[in-house]
Amino acid sequence: MRLLRSFIAILLCLSLPAQSEEMPILRLAVLQIGTVNWELDTIIRNNLDEKYGFQLDVQPFADNGATRIAVAGDQADMAVADWIWVARQRAAGKDYVFIPYSKAVGGVVVPDDSPAQTLADLDGGKLGIAGGPLDKSWLILRAYADREYGFDLKGGTEQVYGAPPLIFKSALGDGYEGAINYWHFLAKMKAEGMRELVNVEQATTALGLDPDTPLLGYFGKGAFFDENPALAQAFYAATRDAKDILLTSDAAWEDLRPAMRAESEAEFQTLRADWRAGVPARGPVKAQDAAAMLSLLAELGGADLVGKATDLPAGLFARVE
Repeated sequence: MRLLRSFIAILLCLSLPAQSEEMPILRLAVLQIGTVNWELDTIIRNNLDEKYGFQLDVQPFADNGATRIAVAGDQADMAVADWIWVARQRAAGKDYVFIPYSKAVGGVVVPDDSPAQTLADLDGGKLGIAGGPLDKSWLILRAYADREYGFDLKGGTEQVYGAPPLIFKSALGDGYEGAINYWHFLAKMKAEGMRELVNVEQATTALGLDPDTPLLGYFGKGAFFDENPALAQAFYAATRDAKDILLTSDAAWEDLRPAMRAESEAEFQTLRADWRAGVPARGPVKAQDAAAMLSLLAELGGADLVGKATDLPAGLFARVE
């Protein structure tokens, strides 16, 4: 009997795919309730990591700072950030590379009964802003207001800075004439009846920038990808398959509904629609378009925002197709 059991065990081992032990493991540090988890969950749920020859290990953290520390300390291989921040780190000597994820951006919303039709109509009002005075959406919207209307958005309004949930709650309580928030909070605010006045995509277009330039992405150490030369493309391919599923399948979103924590059907549908609108075209980030955006943000935010990255650092963007 013992011999028979040993023989069966050997057969079972031989029948398992040998590649499972040979697949590289990609450790990804993310916010525990971050929206990026919707894409990563879709990858894992559909075995897209295994399809492309790696295993995705998603590690939840409490805040963005912790995810970045995890990458710096080799506790994780990748995390999520905007490429402006990654460019700043690279210019400071850190060998970080960026893989595009999303072009979803913020914008300005106003109460539905607000008479405002343009940013200039917010003159004299109170503006709630998530992310602080160096928030990229805020800086771009300031440049847009100046160019389109000759309006100093900073000088003409009273700014109240706060965490995204606080800006969300205060705006719904009529605390501001207008509010700037991250895309998913904006989706919730619109679902609650607020009206979008202008978004950053419209502003960047008016400023002569390419609105399709992905701002958010995954970053990791170049040395890690040098040691695993096919992994950047494999991971990117898995993310693109996940995006295709989420762009075309409403059923896939039903699987994500619990993680989305939508408080109403309208909120669920707005989150889904705005996420889909933030999917960039497949392919690498265009360096020329990114350089133009970096130049503008360096002018608006200075060294406090971009550090030494006054020009686009070479090697910033991973080669993905």
